[in-house]
Amino acid sequence: MTKADIVNEISLKTGIEKIAVQTTVEAFMNEVKNAMSNGKNVYLRGFGSFVIKKRAEKTGRNITKNTTLIIPAHNIPAFKPAKTFAIKVKNNVPA
Repeated sequence: MTKADIVNEISLKTGIEKIAVQTTVEAFMNEVKNAMSNGKNVYLRGFGSFVIKKRAEKTGRNITKNTTLIIPAHNIPAFKPAKTFAIKVKNNVPA
């Protein structure tokens, strides 16, 4: 499902114009990105959490050149679904 599909579905189910829905969806995504880039996690009860995971420094290998390199510690964004959401996906139950 793409962002356009999400906008279409919300527009059909709520009766709100597509342009307003698209603006809202994009504003939501920008707020999540801004919060996470500032080091804050985003929690949506019943849906899931957008969290920042810390990756430790590690040694990597370039197989073609047979060399090792140090991959520095860094943060990555991750999504952790809520238990009810995960159970519905696991059991293939429509939302």
